[in-house]
Amino acid sequence: MGRLMNVRWIAAALGVLLLAGVCVQLGRWQLHRLDERKARNEVTRTNLTAPAAPIDQILGPPGVVGDQHAWRTAVVTGRYDASKQVVLKYRNVQDKPGFEIVTPLVLADGKAVLVDRGFLARQSSELMPLHVPPVPAGEVTVTGRLQRSERGGRTNGGTPDDGTARLINGPDYAKVLGLDLYDGYLTIDKQEPANDPAFSGFPGPEIDDGPHFFYALQWFFFALLALGGLVYFSRQQTRDTGAPQQVVAARNETPEPVKHGD
Repeated sequence: MGRLMNVRWIAAALGVLLLAGVCVQLGRWQLHRLDERKARNEVTRTNLTAPAAPIDQILGPPGVVGDQHAWRTAVVTGRYDASKQVVLKYRNVQDKPGFEIVTPLVLADGKAVLVDRGFLARQSSELMPLHVPPVPAGEVTVTGRLQRSERGGRTNGGTPDDGTARLINGPDYAKVLGLDLYDGYLTIDKQEPANDPAFSGFPGPEIDDGPHFFYALQWFFFALLALGGLVYFSRQQTRDTGAPQQVVAARNETPEPVKHGD
């Protein structure tokens, strides 16, 4: 019976040690994510202060908006193709539900860029915006912030269906719209002719360290808690196994006979 209890205790101790190890690794992972976020924030700060430049000078021939380009100010001139406009559903800006209107801007060289023209707050329970402001006629110059194509894991929300989508994804849009699109999109800061005032703009990026440091502390605390519990129960186990042995030893002691005076 004692051997069985020892085996169970050893198995439990190994489980606690494994749990503590997992907590430590999760804490280190959170610190790694913190380092990544700090690096990304530094790139964002640099891009926010960089001067505006033509989009082809920023992206080069690949035409892909990467992490290193996010929030960089690009300038494009072309004509909107309203016939291939896409309404983004189930969008939320500053806790307000609504829609975003994405329209391809076809450039002089035939390449096109997706332009998020702005946000329309949902009125009542409408499933589609009752009124979408028309695009300006003729040539348009847009100065805006570059953003990466949105990806939703295994969902197909980036593929337009009947003029609607849930994500903005250049390659997925290109397959449906039949355009040579940049991989990424642009949000409007300034437009000539001016953008319709019915559109709301978008907030800037969140540049902070996020909760990763505190999450790491929590995981390390859980690891210490697990190890502390193991030490405590180890001592309890030692006391519980030692006490019966002391009792048995006491019972086995033979008392010396009492000698009375001769």
